[in-house]
Amino acid sequence: MSWWRDAVVYQIYVRSFADGDGDGVGDLAGARERLPHLAELGVDAIWLTPFYPSPMADGGYDVADYCDVDPLFGSLADFDALLQQAHAAGMRVLVDIVPNHTSDRHAWFAEALAAEPGEEARDRYLIRDGRGQDGELPPNDWESIFGGPAWTRLPDGQWYLHLFAPEQPDLNWRNPQVRADFRKVLKFWLDRGVDGFRIDVAHGMIKHPDLPDTGLDEQIALLGKGELPYFDQDEVHEIYRDWRQLFDSYSGGRIGVAEAWASTSERLARYVREDELHQAFNFALLEAPWSAAEFGSVVTESLATTARVGATTTWVLGNHDVRRPVTRYGDGARGRARARAAALFSFALPGSVYVYQGEELGLPEVLDLPDEARQDPIWHRSGGTDPGRDGCRVPMPWSGDEPPFGFSAAASWLPIPASWAGSAVQAQAGSPDSTLSTYRAALAIRREHPALGDGELSWLDAPDGVLAFSRDPGFACATNFGDSPVVLDLPGELLVRSDGSGTWTGELPANTAVWLAIGA
Repeated sequence: MSWWRDAVVYQIYVRSFADGDGDGVGDLAGARERLPHLAELGVDAIWLTPFYPSPMADGGYDVADYCDVDPLFGSLADFDALLQQAHAAGMRVLVDIVPNHTSDRHAWFAEALAAEPGEEARDRYLIRDGRGQDGELPPNDWESIFGGPAWTRLPDGQWYLHLFAPEQPDLNWRNPQVRADFRKVLKFWLDRGVDGFRIDVAHGMIKHPDLPDTGLDEQIALLGKGELPYFDQDEVHEIYRDWRQLFDSYSGGRIGVAEAWASTSERLARYVREDELHQAFNFALLEAPWSAAEFGSVVTESLATTARVGATTTWVLGNHDVRRPVTRYGDGARGRARARAAALFSFALPGSVYVYQGEELGLPEVLDLPDEARQDPIWHRSGGTDPGRDGCRVPMPWSGDEPPFGFSAAASWLPIPASWAGSAVQAQAGSPDSTLSTYRAALAIRREHPALGDGELSWLDAPDGVLAFSRDPGFACATNFGDSPVVLDLPGELLVRSDGSGTWTGELPANTAVWLAIGA
């Protein structure tokens, strides 16, 4: 069976995972030093967020050179060492590729700016004349994901499109040279031995050819919920059919993973058709409120939709762009209990699962970062009204009693709360009922149990507020989404409980999941 159909993939947000050179910023050397943690956790692969040369206008997602390493994160030699050590430990390595846009410091954009309107170099990007008598108005009404207009005017009067920050000009993927150059980028990393790519904004590379107005206010509220002329255009699939042929030309099962938002589950499934990409993040579960009905509906629809195209489903509860599950589910003790239960629930589902760094520690969102520490362009472009994503990017606590908790020899680039002392890896490793110990136990079972991973599930009868399902052979998962305990008629031998308890009497506490061996 293809490894990616049931892999557990761990997302490393490089600048916040571990600092190897002591400058307060995570790097590739630090990540390599902490690989034993991931091996003990039991993951099958790691995904590295961008580490390429970048001015860091958007945390590295503004790439100035796709075939090198930013000195902030190390060197190509550091990357090769990390790749080699991960492979030696039995873990595959995915890297982030950012094809929708470049940095405005990329050589391609410099060439475009140096060219005259209409010249070939300008066609790499979406650069257009403005509207109005003197072209003083943007070409259309498109909005930036980060707030404000999606167009910036150049000194010569034309405008360039940036669906994100002005420092991130969008490429023109109808230009054959752009497609050819990105094929070279993919080959550069495939030849070094990477196992695949997480594709940033995979739904965004092709825009409607007419660049029409949307006529809408608050366009971004439609992301993943409605149709927009700059997202999920049908022609984007031509790109992925070409990329799939490239991936398949290499041995070892190289893959592409889409960060794609689509208006329906059917349109999302198009990205993982047999001749396209291998995985697409299932954000529906991430977005679902803590509810048995909502979680059940997402799972049923997602499994049915991906089955129609012969694909697996890729479950995700968090990443570097969204509030952490603990906080989304209510914060405090209740939020932590729900986040642990949601993790066990997702680990038991058919398909692959992604874990964002710190979820295995039960870390909450940091809501009270000082204004001067915040770096997310969303914070700055909103005039400080939107806190942005820095709160889920606070560095990992590893050991010790005070910040930066073994993350670095220096102060961390975002401050780590002093209250995280009990959440550090070292503090949790020796506690059998900690979040970390529960993750380790569950992932060890997931790797060995013949019922878990790819396959099917069968829903079981359960009381209101409870979801229960079985998987063959001999496995059941039950999750209580309510705030009161329930008694289940579900005999079996306890495998693991999300609250860390080692007993099973048939009573399932509030906000708790349980795995059972059944039918023996």
